[in-house]
Amino acid sequence: MINVRKAVMIGCGFVGSASVFSLMQSGLFSEIAMIDADMDKAEGEAMDISHGIPFAKEMKIYAGSYDDVRDASIVIITAGANQKPGETRLDLVKKNVAIFKQIIPEISARNFGGILLIVANPVDILTYVAQKLSGLPANRVIGSGTVLDTARLKHRLSEHLNVDSKSIHAFIIGEHGDSEIAAWSSANVSGIPLNDFCEMRGHYEHDEATKEIAKKVRDSAYEIIERKRATYFGVAMAVKRICEVIVRDEKSILPVSTQMNGEHGVDGVVLSMPCIVGKDGIETKVPITLSQEEREKLQESAATLREILKDIEL
Repeated sequence: MINVRKAVMIGCGFVGSASVFSLMQSGLFSEIAMIDADMDKAEGEAMDISHGIPFAKEMKIYAGSYDDVRDASIVIITAGANQKPGETRLDLVKKNVAIFKQIIPEISARNFGGILLIVANPVDILTYVAQKLSGLPANRVIGSGTVLDTARLKHRLSEHLNVDSKSIHAFIIGEHGDSEIAAWSSANVSGIPLNDFCEMRGHYEHDEATKEIAKKVRDSAYEIIERKRATYFGVAMAVKRICEVIVRDEKSILPVSTQMNGEHGVDGVVLSMPCIVGKDGIETKVPITLSQEEREKLQESAATLREILKDIEL
């Protein structure tokens, strides 16, 4: 029997602990188990976060074991090697695939019936790996994908246009990484095409501005890692948002990592596309309009991921 208000966090590093802290404040769950290869680390983080419960809603946060997976509605995996300065997300592949080969069988052995949310990097590759190793239906294995990248894009556009970021509708799609694509052709501000709104706000150099904004979004993680060695607060908020959508069955549209089956000429890989997400995971992909250039870039992004998958033994 699934407890819809129970979550399990696997990995208690910066991202895992910040995510549990964010979830604690959200009041979404009544119970969160934290699992880590270092039990002392899991216990310490659980204790520290629990001390904030009197300022939030009552719940249980504790260091658990894989047995806690049995009745959880969502299992979140942040476990993996950290991305070091100068290292791309794809450089992490071999180290983190090896870690997943230890984690996923433990989950499968407990007959897990909920949603598996992959956050560890490279998230598209590891979501694919998790699907294959777990045998779970593809709709129930979700990668955090470009949810954070899309938030970064909205934040940049909000600053550029001096307008509320929640009024901006735009997506980063493809790989969560260097080959990501800003889907400018479908971007709008409350239904007004982006270029028209830019001109309304006094901006006319569209090509130059969009290239600069897309570059800053793509390089955000590298800039943060260079300054503070890791990124974790932004992604923790992205994890909270994905969990909200699932627990509340919001059927919101999020650019999560999902299996591609021929859409836009892409097949056989997992990457980010806007999807309707609810209590059963991914319901369907949203067929956003892409320009020919964006389609080609998406196919190139997929080819980058497909090349890496060739060297992975599952």
